[in-house]
Amino acid sequence: MNGLRKCRQGTRWFFNVPCIELLGGCLPEEKTDFKKLTTEEVRVIVHKGTEAPFSGEFYAFWEGGTYVCKRCGAPLYRSESKFESGCGWPSFDDELPGAVKRLPDADGGRTEIQCTKCSAHLGHVFTGEGSTKKNIRHCVNSVSMDFVPDKNR
Repeated sequence: MNGLRKCRQGTRWFFNVPCIELLGGCLPEEKTDFKKLTTEEVRVIVHKGTEAPFSGEFYAFWEGGTYVCKRCGAPLYRSESKFESGCGWPSFDDELPGAVKRLPDADGGRTEIQCTKCSAHLGHVFTGEGSTKKNIRHCVNSVSMDFVPDKNR
């Protein structure tokens, strides 16, 4: 039965490791020590929604520090890579090495960005707009991130 089975309580198992179901997939239980999310956070982070433009906590936020994944706490972006793009969401022209993965969006046109560690939906990445010298814009939902301020500022 290809390694999948159910226990008496209905918990799914993957190759005899307890897991939870996320977006039709299965993650081993030991990798699901995630922060409890609000209903709105689940809508955006798990179900790939979008917060309203110009409404997010970090849209017009300019403190020095690190933006981390709301769900797992992995570092994603440094404040030095944040810029004002006028799009209505926090914009970054660089991610921390290995922090963000890119996937074709379900709409067939855009590129989705997710946290590499936990696959949380962050937003979308756009190239070729000329907004910065790096010619890239990560358009990120504020609700997908937390912020850790620099200690020396």
